[in-house]
Amino acid sequence: MPMEFLLFGLLAVLLVFMIFNTRKRTKQMKAEQEEKASKTLPGVKVLLQGGIFGTIVAYDAEDLDAPALVEIAPGTIIEVHSQAILRIVEPKDVIVEDAVADDAALPADDTTPNTAPASGAQATSGMETTEETRARLDRDSDDTK
Repeated sequence: MPMEFLLFGLLAVLLVFMIFNTRKRTKQMKAEQEEKASKTLPGVKVLLQGGIFGTIVAYDAEDLDAPALVEIAPGTIIEVHSQAILRIVEPKDVIVEDAVADDAALPADDTTPNTAPASGAQATSGMETTEETRARLDRDSDDTK
């Protein structure tokens, strides 16, 4: 008989612990969502759930069912669910990620791959500008005709 009371007591303690732990976690998640909603303004860089970085164009913090507009490239705006925004990207995060990406892009040996664009102009950052990309795609489509 005393063993049954001990087991019921232990069960009650575990149940109370689960209830308080769930409430604490729910409050914490709600506070994080409110903070994210208050910081999500047009012009802010964000990271989406799929790993895509972009800049907020339009976001309605009051109506979370309304899609957010995110610019992922110059002139390319996509609609995403407002909860697809994972987090706000702080400027220091971008600098660190760019440095890691630049280190990963370096070849293991001292040889430098030929990365010159077809037009002969060398990009200073190693990436094409929007105009260069469009020109290259136009040339490629003309070549296939």
